[in-house]
Amino acid sequence: MGQRSMPDGALGHVIKQIESRLLERDLQPGARLPSERAMAESFGASRSTVREAIQRLVARGTLETRRGSGVFVSATQHALHAMPTAMSIWLRSEEGAPQRNETLEFRAMFECCVARFAAERATADERARLGSALLDMQRAITDDDVEAEARGDASFHLTLAAMAHNSMLTHFYTSVIDQLRDHITRNTYAATTQDLAHAKERSLARLSQHERIYLAICERAPDGAAQAMAQHLAFVGGQFSAG
Repeated sequence: MGQRSMPDGALGHVIKQIESRLLERDLQPGARLPSERAMAESFGASRSTVREAIQRLVARGTLETRRGSGVFVSATQHALHAMPTAMSIWLRSEEGAPQRNETLEFRAMFECCVARFAAERATADERARLGSALLDMQRAITDDDVEAEARGDASFHLTLAAMAHNSMLTHFYTSVIDQLRDHITRNTYAATTQDLAHAKERSLARLSQHERIYLAICERAPDGAAQAMAQHLAFVGGQFSAG
């Protein structure tokens, strides 16, 4: 029997699934990937499709093969994560308001685009994972657990980025993911500690904003998702400019 041509949809699905795991740090830099058989079962694809996806990602420099050992997350990915950036410098500073504003401007451009794509392209499983991150935030706010709220907030945004299904956005996001995770987490802490009298009110407002983003994505409303994200990021910045 002749070999069937490989469907582009299945190949793209496997590539995006691997990239999503890189983005969410399920696969750390230098980590060995599961076997082709295991990935084929996990992704619901053939082994030939998984093999082709790996070859494509090796060609891009995302993965690397080691003869006799298997396939690993590229060391280049590790270098990107470890690379010092202006963003990480301000995150170690207590006087970083201008840098915070610039980072929020960047996020407004980037994450509004991500939200729009996610509303158009997210799978049912991905929407469910985003909903789980939202539930984590809800529980944390109910328990007045600022640390857990910060983790849930960061998880929501990082999960959302993987739902855009755009390889260029994914590659770029993996290069700044640690800095953006810190940015989101530190904003949550700062907004809480700088104004304790209104901390709960602000937490509930942020939660409501995330809920609107989530609902727009579930309703497959790209404009609504982008608008909800823009409103959320404007609120985040306003917490620090309101004095």
